[in-house]
Amino acid sequence: MGSITKTLLIIVCSIISFVGISQKRNNFKAKEVYKSKDLIVTQIAPNSFEHVSFLQTNDFGYVPCNGLIVRNSNEVIVFDTPTNNKSAEELIKWIQETLHCKIDAIIPTHFHDDCLGGLKAFDESNIPSYAYVKTIELAKANNYAVPQNSFSDSLVLRVGKEYIVAKFFGEGYTKDNVVGYFPSEKVMFGGCLIKELDASKGYLGDANLAEWSNTVEKVKQSYPQVKLIIPGHGAYGNQKLLDYTIKLFKVQ
Repeated sequence: MGSITKTLLIIVCSIISFVGISQKRNNFKAKEVYKSKDLIVTQIAPNSFEHVSFLQTNDFGYVPCNGLIVRNSNEVIVFDTPTNNKSAEELIKWIQETLHCKIDAIIPTHFHDDCLGGLKAFDESNIPSYAYVKTIELAKANNYAVPQNSFSDSLVLRVGKEYIVAKFFGEGYTKDNVVGYFPSEKVMFGGCLIKELDASKGYLGDANLAEWSNTVEKVKQSYPQVKLIIPGHGAYGNQKLLDYTIKLFKVQ
């Protein structure tokens, strides 16, 4: 066999292998990996997990609240705490004992209870917390648990050999809502800035309705490659969640 033929064969085999790996990633089937009365964890990609806890509200009843866990090299970063310290302790224990991972950081994406209600449990486990500067200001003003470290526009943190980005794109659901992104799996945590498909507008007490749609437009433009998007409440999906949210809050 000539050297040119050998080279071509190696290239073809490499392409087939790459396509196979790519298809395997794209065909990942989500599965529930933990469930209790207070906490549900669903693996939505090889190294991305949605965590769901619950919050009793006056206007909307018993509300499921989403967060995201991303993993690489036995390290994880968590976006949003569960809604209370008991559920947060449960999540921390599951990550450490089942995933066998070190938690590098917790990142609340805005100042409400469904994002930092369990922050004390992370503090007591010596897990660093990071939040947008306005989230820290609003948490202090409302006498909530306060994240330890602030960022003014965006934050990049290593998780194993990969990294995450948390970024403020503008006001919408609140004055401080940020979006999390895990580039290696193209997974976004939109938090309460992003609505599930067919959702109502929901709670608007801290919202900037004039800017909400414009802010999500910026998110869409910044992450055209995103594959999975987790909203603050409800079912995760694809880029259609961005389009739906933009349309829902479009100023006429």
